[in-house]
Amino acid sequence: MANGEFIDTDEQGWRSAFTRAMPLVLVALLIGSLGALLYSASNASRDHERALAEQRRSFEIIALARAFEAKTARAEVTLARYVISLDPDTGRLFQDQWRSAASQLKAMNYATKQADWQRGNVNALQYAFLQRGKTLNEIGLRTTYDQKMSALGRFHQAGKSRDLLRITALLDRVIQAENGRLRERSMAVTLAGNRTELVGQTSRLLGLVMLVCVLFAAWLANIAFTERHNARRLADMETERADRLEGAVAARTAELSDAYLQLKQESAEREAAEENLRQMHKMDAVGQLTGGIAHDFNNMLAVVVGGLELAKRNIRLKPDEAGRHLDNAMEGANRAAALTRRLLAFARAEPLLPSAVDPDSLLGGMVDLIDRTIGDQIRVAITKESRGWRIFVDQHQMENAILNLCVNARDAMDGRGRLTLSTGQAILGAGEIGDCAAGDYVTLNVTDDGCGMAPDVLKRVFEPFFTTKPIGKGTGLGLSQIFGFVRQCGGEIRIDSTPGEGTSVHLYLPRQIGAAGVGENDDGAMERTPVLHPPTRILVVEDDPRVLNQTMAALSELGHLPIACDHPSKAVRLLANNADIGLIISDVLMPEMTGPEMIKALPPQHRHLPVLFVTGYAGDTTESADFAGHDVLRKPYTLLALGQALSGALSGQTLSESHHPGTAAAAE
Repeated sequence: MANGEFIDTDEQGWRSAFTRAMPLVLVALLIGSLGALLYSASNASRDHERALAEQRRSFEIIALARAFEAKTARAEVTLARYVISLDPDTGRLFQDQWRSAASQLKAMNYATKQADWQRGNVNALQYAFLQRGKTLNEIGLRTTYDQKMSALGRFHQAGKSRDLLRITALLDRVIQAENGRLRERSMAVTLAGNRTELVGQTSRLLGLVMLVCVLFAAWLANIAFTERHNARRLADMETERADRLEGAVAARTAELSDAYLQLKQESAEREAAEENLRQMHKMDAVGQLTGGIAHDFNNMLAVVVGGLELAKRNIRLKPDEAGRHLDNAMEGANRAAALTRRLLAFARAEPLLPSAVDPDSLLGGMVDLIDRTIGDQIRVAITKESRGWRIFVDQHQMENAILNLCVNARDAMDGRGRLTLSTGQAILGAGEIGDCAAGDYVTLNVTDDGCGMAPDVLKRVFEPFFTTKPIGKGTGLGLSQIFGFVRQCGGEIRIDSTPGEGTSVHLYLPRQIGAAGVGENDDGAMERTPVLHPPTRILVVEDDPRVLNQTMAALSELGHLPIACDHPSKAVRLLANNADIGLIISDVLMPEMTGPEMIKALPPQHRHLPVLFVTGYAGDTTESADFAGHDVLRKPYTLLALGQALSGALSGQTLSESHHPGTAAAAE
């Protein structure tokens, strides 16, 4: 009994599927048939219209040929009257009638433009008409100049000329060709009409078929209704079984609820951990910036301390040299003060007010701040082309925007590459760049040779909180804030980027139209610091020219023989040309190559030389593996500290502790 029920159930299911699918199949067939019928009807109607149009064109060409023949004949009769009567009005009438015949010929030429079989006849007819016109015009001229007898003779000859016979023959040929074509087109019209009639009969037959299909669909609908009733009965039976499953589902739901609460708690803990990680990344970024600033300050203080100390030694015996060292120290102090002012401005410690700003001066004043922020491994090039044009902006916000663009470029170049900042002039039309009004604009461009951006990233680059950087490396607000700032200034921002080639950010901003005294010498002469090691040839590698000059002077004061090297890439060549070099003094952070990287890249024959690293960056430590056990002297330093460091490096003894300038100054 159970097997019989299963068989009936399967058969009912098959029938139900068949009854549901059959109407769809019928509808698809009817739609396809109707579409084919409409397509055939459209083609038949189009062919019929085309045949009728061709037939009308043939009638038109025949009518034009007859009209042309009549016009030319009437014009020649008028010319004969003119020759006999010598009436000027009759002569003008001849000219009008001949021009009218030319118009008829031109219309016939246009009507047969698409008829290749008529082109030769019409072209020959035009040539014969032109020759006939020359002959008749000559007769008219003779008549006009009282040569009546000569004109009559010429007219008599013209009546027998081959031109007239040629025109008549060509007109007959055109008309005969069109008559033959007309017979073909009449047959095409008949065939097209037959097709249209056939389509009409087919449509009536299709209507009858559709009626039968509708009746069949109604029968199928009745069957489907009966099967639905049976299915409802089966559904009631399934409801009882579903009730038995409800208890199991409720138990499983409780388990899922507990799992959801646990997952929610774990998500909250993970968000807290991610927030802590983001905070750590922020602190790392702050540490990097402060370390770079400390490096810059220590470089400047090295110039100040060293210059003052050398000036004290030479103020009595060499006052000119002492003055030069004092000037160098004063320059370092002024640069440190200027950097402090820029840091305060960037930190918004000063009031924000818009003013007329020279973009060239603005970039020039930010060079040191940009260098310290993006690192020494990126080469910065600045081009100033605004040529006195000013912009009306908040200078602090402008500096913040430029610095943000430089930081983005640094990240895109992964800390190494070339960054170009430039200013310029642009005269824009209305709407030429975004929503900018017509007028003069100052352009500010920031270009890097980094990884670039894909088109999908470029489309969303100004969206708030959109960033491609990892968590903790960016908030996604930098470019959106710059976008809002530029728009508030009435300008526009555009970004050009190619993956693998770099990015250029273009800012368009509206143009705004609108000796120290010499002190007295000290009476007490300072004793010279004793040389703690015999005179040695020393290679000094330093990219900052002021620090390089200061170090060279200090080594000379200590009795050594220094050789200047302003770029780490030149060190190998100088070592090869000076075989007596006994010590290398190198800065740590330099463009394109750090001091430890330079030492590691030296040829084997120079790796035995002792090395003394000099650094002003707070993050460098003597325990770092990059220094490979070499001594590290921190900036700023005194002559005594430098001499002790040289003695320790040359004798192979490691410095016990880094020199602190305050301690040294107090000791002296």
